[in-house]
Amino acid sequence: MVVLVGALGAGKTVFVKGLAAGLGLDPAEVASPTFVIASEYGRSARGGSRLAHLDLYRVERAGELEAAGFTDLLAASGLIAVEWGDRFPEALPGDALWVRLVRPTGAAGEQEREIEMRAHGPLAARVLGRLKGFRWL
Repeated sequence: MVVLVGALGAGKTVFVKGLAAGLGLDPAEVASPTFVIASEYGRSARGGSRLAHLDLYRVERAGELEAAGFTDLLAASGLIAVEWGDRFPEALPGDALWVRLVRPTGAAGEQEREIEMRAHGPLAARVLGRLKGFRWL
Protein backbone atom coordinates (compact mmCIF):
# COMPACT_ATOMS: atom_id res chain seq x y z
CA MET A 1 0.00 0.00 0.00
CA VAL A 2 1.11 3.52 -0.81
CA VAL A 3 -0.34 6.25 1.40
CA LEU A 4 -0.22 9.70 -0.19
CA VAL A 5 -0.26 12.80 1.97
CA GLY A 6 -0.20 16.42 0.87
CA ALA A 7 -2.27 19.54 0.41
CA LEU A 8 -4.80 19.99 -2.36
CA GLY A 9 -2.90 20.30 -5.63
CA ALA A 10 0.27 18.71 -4.25
CA GLY A 11 0.26 16.03 -6.96
CA LYS A 12 -1.19 12.96 -5.25
CA THR A 13 -3.32 11.90 -8.23
CA VAL A 14 -0.45 12.63 -10.62
CA PHE A 15 1.69 10.32 -8.47
CA VAL A 16 -0.95 7.58 -8.85
CA LYS A 17 -0.89 8.11 -12.63
CA GLY A 18 2.85 7.37 -12.45
CA LEU A 19 2.17 4.21 -10.45
CA ALA A 20 -0.32 3.12 -13.11
CA ALA A 21 2.19 3.73 -15.88
CA GLY A 22 4.81 1.74 -13.95
CA LEU A 23 2.37 -1.18 -13.72
CA GLY A 24 1.75 -1.06 -17.46
CA LEU A 25 -1.71 0.46 -17.07
CA ASP A 26 -3.04 3.49 -18.95
CA PRO A 27 -2.39 6.55 -16.77
CA ALA A 28 -5.03 8.46 -18.73
CA GLU A 29 -7.66 6.28 -17.04
CA VAL A 30 -6.62 7.46 -13.58
CA ALA A 31 -8.72 10.27 -12.15
CA SER A 32 -9.18 11.50 -8.62
CA PRO A 33 -11.85 9.30 -7.03
CA THR A 34 -12.88 12.07 -4.61
CA PHE A 35 -16.61 11.63 -5.17
CA VAL A 36 -16.66 7.83 -5.55
CA ILE A 37 -13.99 7.17 -2.87
CA ALA A 38 -12.48 4.18 -4.71
CA SER A 39 -11.61 3.24 -8.28
CA GLU A 40 -9.86 0.18 -9.68
CA TYR A 41 -7.73 -0.03 -12.79
CA GLY A 42 -6.31 -3.04 -14.64
CA ARG A 43 -6.80 -6.76 -14.10
CA SER A 44 -8.50 -7.85 -17.27
CA ALA A 45 -9.97 -11.30 -17.84
CA ARG A 46 -6.44 -12.36 -18.88
CA GLY A 47 -4.97 -11.27 -15.55
CA GLY A 48 -2.38 -8.55 -15.29
CA SER A 49 -1.70 -5.78 -12.81
CA ARG A 50 -4.35 -4.20 -10.63
CA LEU A 51 -4.29 -0.78 -9.01
CA ALA A 52 -6.89 0.32 -6.49
CA HIS A 53 -7.04 4.07 -5.90
CA LEU A 54 -8.81 5.56 -2.91
CA ASP A 55 -9.36 9.19 -1.96
CA LEU A 56 -10.40 9.73 1.66
CA TYR A 57 -10.74 13.52 1.41
CA ARG A 58 -14.54 13.51 1.68
CA VAL A 59 -14.80 10.54 4.05
CA GLU A 60 -16.08 11.72 7.42
CA ARG A 61 -16.13 8.48 9.43
CA ALA A 62 -14.11 5.27 9.31
CA GLY A 63 -17.36 3.32 8.85
CA GLU A 64 -17.71 4.86 5.38
CA LEU A 65 -14.57 2.98 4.32
CA GLU A 66 -16.32 -0.34 4.81
CA ALA A 67 -19.29 0.84 2.74
CA ALA A 68 -16.86 1.81 -0.05
CA GLY A 69 -15.43 -1.74 -0.13
CA PHE A 70 -12.13 -0.88 1.55
CA THR A 71 -11.87 -4.23 3.35
CA ASP A 72 -12.44 -6.10 0.08
CA LEU A 73 -9.69 -4.07 -1.60
CA LEU A 74 -7.28 -4.94 1.22
CA ALA A 75 -8.02 -8.66 0.77
CA ALA A 76 -7.46 -8.59 -3.01
CA SER A 77 -4.05 -8.71 -4.66
CA GLY A 78 -2.50 -5.69 -6.32
CA LEU A 79 -1.29 -2.25 -5.36
CA ILE A 80 -3.46 0.12 -3.33
CA ALA A 81 -2.82 3.87 -3.41
CA VAL A 82 -4.65 5.91 -0.78
CA GLU A 83 -4.87 9.69 -1.00
CA TRP A 84 -5.47 11.50 2.30
CA GLY A 85 -4.70 8.29 4.22
CA ASP A 86 -3.50 10.36 7.16
CA ARG A 87 -7.17 11.11 7.92
CA PHE A 88 -7.75 7.47 9.01
CA PRO A 89 -4.35 5.94 9.79
CA GLU A 90 -5.93 3.41 12.17
CA ALA A 91 -7.84 1.87 9.24
CA LEU A 92 -4.70 1.28 7.17
CA PRO A 93 -2.52 -1.82 7.33
CA GLY A 94 0.73 -1.52 9.26
CA ASP A 95 2.87 -2.29 6.20
CA ALA A 96 2.67 0.76 3.95
CA LEU A 97 4.90 3.23 2.17
CA TRP A 98 3.95 6.75 3.24
CA VAL A 99 4.64 9.44 0.64
CA ARG A 100 4.35 13.14 1.51
CA LEU A 101 4.20 15.54 -1.45
CA VAL A 102 4.88 19.26 -0.98
CA ARG A 103 4.85 22.12 -3.46
CA PRO A 104 7.82 24.19 -2.29
CA THR A 105 7.21 27.86 -1.58
CA GLY A 106 8.72 29.95 -4.33
CA ALA A 107 9.37 26.91 -6.55
CA ALA A 108 10.76 27.84 -9.95
CA GLY A 109 8.25 25.71 -11.83
CA GLU A 110 4.72 24.40 -11.41
CA GLN A 111 6.06 20.84 -11.75
CA GLU A 112 8.50 21.00 -8.84
CA ARG A 113 7.71 18.91 -5.74
CA GLU A 114 9.48 17.77 -2.61
CA ILE A 115 8.83 14.11 -1.81
CA GLU A 116 9.41 12.46 1.55
CA MET A 117 8.97 8.68 1.82
CA ARG A 118 8.78 6.63 5.01
CA ALA A 119 8.45 2.87 5.23
CA HIS A 120 6.22 1.29 7.85
CA GLY A 121 6.70 -2.48 7.78
CA PRO A 122 9.03 -4.96 6.05
CA LEU A 123 7.55 -4.90 2.53
CA ALA A 124 7.47 -1.11 2.48
CA ALA A 125 11.08 -1.05 3.71
CA ARG A 126 12.15 -3.29 0.82
CA VAL A 127 10.34 -1.06 -1.69
CA LEU A 128 11.90 2.07 -0.22
CA GLY A 129 15.33 0.42 -0.30
CA ARG A 130 14.91 -0.25 -4.02
CA LEU A 131 13.76 3.33 -4.62
CA LYS A 132 16.89 4.71 -2.94
CA GLY A 133 18.96 3.05 -5.66
CA PHE A 134 16.82 4.56 -8.42
CA ARG A 135 18.25 7.38 -10.50
CA TRP A 136 15.87 10.33 -10.26
CA LEU A 137 15.77 12.91 -13.04
